[in-house]
Amino acid sequence: MKNSTIVTVVLGIAIVVLYLLHFMGNNSGAVHNRAVNTSTENSVSIAYVKMDSVLFTYELAKKLTSNLQVNQESFKKEYSVKRLKFDKEAAAFQEKVQKGGFLTEERAKLEQERLVGQQQEIERLDVELTQKLNEMQRQINQQIIDSISSFLKSYNAVRKYDLILNSASMLEGTPRFNITKDVADGLNKRYKP
Repeated sequence: MKNSTIVTVVLGIAIVVLYLLHFMGNNSGAVHNRAVNTSTENSVSIAYVKMDSVLFTYELAKKLTSNLQVNQESFKKEYSVKRLKFDKEAAAFQEKVQKGGFLTEERAKLEQERLVGQQQEIERLDVELTQKLNEMQRQINQQIIDSISSFLKSYNAVRKYDLILNSASMLEGTPRFNITKDVADGLNKRYKP
């Protein structure tokens, strides 16, 4: 709820600023580095970044996503192997029970308890692996956000934008305010594997 309020406020400010710039301050034609810069004190320079495009081209994001997929496949394989083994043992147990292959009822009950324990272990493994993947995803997201935020701070120290928006929260944007390519190129230049 708090995030949607912030997004709404930012969108409202951006719309008002764009409206004012379009109808009042854009006559001088003073566009500098894809942001509006007028000589009045109340001018606001705005830029936006298409984050999905940055994430598709940012080498760090691609590497971390690839590593996550490798781990996901590894976990999936580990789970599948154990699940398949259990399914075979459970089917063999069922067949043995139907054919009367156990000498005593107690022996059949012990085998059934062992299989129930094995099934619970597989279910715990599933939960554990899912939690590990979720934590890895969270860490990757945080690392990418930190990297982009750090870059934008240094980038903006030179450019001096008042607002740099994520285009995901915008409905429409003029291409001259789009700094996506600059950001993606800068991030990749700064990234050292």
